[in-house]
Amino acid sequence: MISANLPAYSVAAPLLMAVVVNLLGGRRAALIPPLAMVSLGISTLCAAFLLPRVLRDGPLSYTMGGWEPPWGIELIVDPLSALMLLLVSAVALVATWSAGASVAKDMPGREHHFFALYLILISGLLALTMTGDTFNLYVMLEITAITTYGLIAMGRERAPLASFNYIIMGTIGACFLLLGTGYLYILTGSLNMVDIGRILPELYGGAAVATAFAFLMVGIWIKTAFFPLHSWLPNAYTYAPSGTSVLIAPLMTKVSVYLMIRLIYTVYSPEYAFVLHPAVPHLIVWAAAIGIFIASSLALAQVEFKKMLTYIVVAEVGYMVGAVWLINEQALTGAVLHIVNDALMTLCLFLVASAVVYQQGSCRFEDFRGLYRRMPWTMAAFTVGAFSMIGIPPTAGFFSKWYLILGGIEAGQYLYVAALVFSSLVNAILFFRIIEIAFFDGADQALDANGRVIRAEAPGALVQPLLLTAVALIVVGLSAGPLVSGVIVPALAWLH
Repeated sequence: MISANLPAYSVAAPLLMAVVVNLLGGRRAALIPPLAMVSLGISTLCAAFLLPRVLRDGPLSYTMGGWEPPWGIELIVDPLSALMLLLVSAVALVATWSAGASVAKDMPGREHHFFALYLILISGLLALTMTGDTFNLYVMLEITAITTYGLIAMGRERAPLASFNYIIMGTIGACFLLLGTGYLYILTGSLNMVDIGRILPELYGGAAVATAFAFLMVGIWIKTAFFPLHSWLPNAYTYAPSGTSVLIAPLMTKVSVYLMIRLIYTVYSPEYAFVLHPAVPHLIVWAAAIGIFIASSLALAQVEFKKMLTYIVVAEVGYMVGAVWLINEQALTGAVLHIVNDALMTLCLFLVASAVVYQQGSCRFEDFRGLYRRMPWTMAAFTVGAFSMIGIPPTAGFFSKWYLILGGIEAGQYLYVAALVFSSLVNAILFFRIIEIAFFDGADQALDANGRVIRAEAPGALVQPLLLTAVALIVVGLSAGPLVSGVIVPALAWLH
């Protein structure tokens, strides 16, 4: 009985804890981060049990309230959604581990407000990975969006304005998603994804089906920050509080890319998306390549570490969206593997930003002077994250980029391949510039009057999850073969 309800438990644990955290208020602030971690530990354990189960026994269907599909809301846990469930819950757990210290410093007395929104956001992300209902997908996306608006607006300086700009773009994206969902309901009389996928092939020639598909894709691309619909992301992620950015930067765009895959393969079909409209995949891959070129070039112009990372995130979105539309197994395998790897890489680097901001007050490039001496553990983890983002073996980033490049060559999309190579070279320039500043500049500032090194590491609650993430990047890189053959390939087989 317990195992049958694991999908519901994974979503309910952080949602119920959000209520508890809010009731605790500011009087028990020290209890809030541990309680949040307990709830996310439950979600992670549920996901860890579900993944091997569905790989062994096949997809698991969970009906909410006992209402059978297609009328009731259904949660589907297949190998791909189970992998995403584990990724989201594990990344959220590590991010929460670090968030307590930065939130206590940045917004004392408001920890309960922050973590209540934070846990609702995570609950929404977990539900998105499993939803089998198109309207529920829209609702959960809006729950994650609304909580994200609030979490970003809790920052200082330009954070409220960045949140407002995100609201504008997010609302436009939500309108497209709702219109697409409405068209599908009018056409099929159903909201269940599998049921819609069964009915739609008979209607493929109609303009309304194509309109619904276009609305859904544009809505998802806005949420994903796919170029040129990315304008909301750089300021939103830059000015968000550190505790917010370490969660939303690794997860929001990756979950949106997963939802795009789910809509293409479950609601519609690869034949409809890729075969009936052959010019569309080419245009989208070209847009992805151009976006990678432009975002990488904009990253070169930055002098603030978090702002630089935001443009790298936009380029990485181009990697994944373009790969899905390359229409071959190598590229799709690379896209799913890169979802996993990029979540870990982005988490690692934003945790570095959080630690540097905690100690230095900001993370402009000059704030990194002498940090290899003063914050050696932080900078060691930064080096691993940077190497992975560049794509240096044996870190995780190398292996997914290898699949993406092979997929691009197989599809004959050499502009996309050139964009990947260009982006990797730009990343090398960006990160080695920071390594040079941190290692060679300001060496004398790291010494006291007696010539001894002044250590100024961030608190353990920030450094420990950072080191764990850096180790995970190497472990996942070395385990890329078993991960692909044992999890991703079977997941894609069920998806087809």
